[in-house]
Amino acid sequence: MFRWVKLFLFLVLAVILQVCVLPAYLEDPFKPNLLIILVSYLALREDFSYFGALLAYLLGLLQGTFSGVHFGLAGVSMLLIYLLLEKVADQLYTDSDHLMIVVVFIATLVDAVTSMVFILLFSSSTGIYNSFLTNMIPQAVVNALVASLVVGFSSFSSRRARL
Repeated sequence: MFRWVKLFLFLVLAVILQVCVLPAYLEDPFKPNLLIILVSYLALREDFSYFGALLAYLLGLLQGTFSGVHFGLAGVSMLLIYLLLEKVADQLYTDSDHLMIVVVFIATLVDAVTSMVFILLFSSSTGIYNSFLTNMIPQAVVNALVASLVVGFSSFSSRRARL
């Protein structure tokens, strides 16, 4: 029960920070995408089957609602990231903190590539590719840095709880 409450509070905090606080203080390549970190955590460390996929899709739709780009694009991207990571999670030692940081870096790149491919297929806007390509690596590095802080803090608090 405590695990569900902790996960729900982290979800609410991540959404509030992502859509209200961080856009007011940080510019685009240096604004971490906390929802990718959350979706990566759900896919690797939690044991949700259909509910996790639905939650990842809804988190992406929520992000798409406030991002102002194309509605539904982030939802499909988050769902794809969740499903890929869930399939890979069976093959890996998912309790590793280093793996979580690498997965967040790769998931950020997959999110950018997926968004570029869908915009290429379904939209006629051409100026957006330059911003995707220039912001892809800095965004992935910022997300990995924030993931290392989040994972480090969560592992530190879980170690303190065991003592």
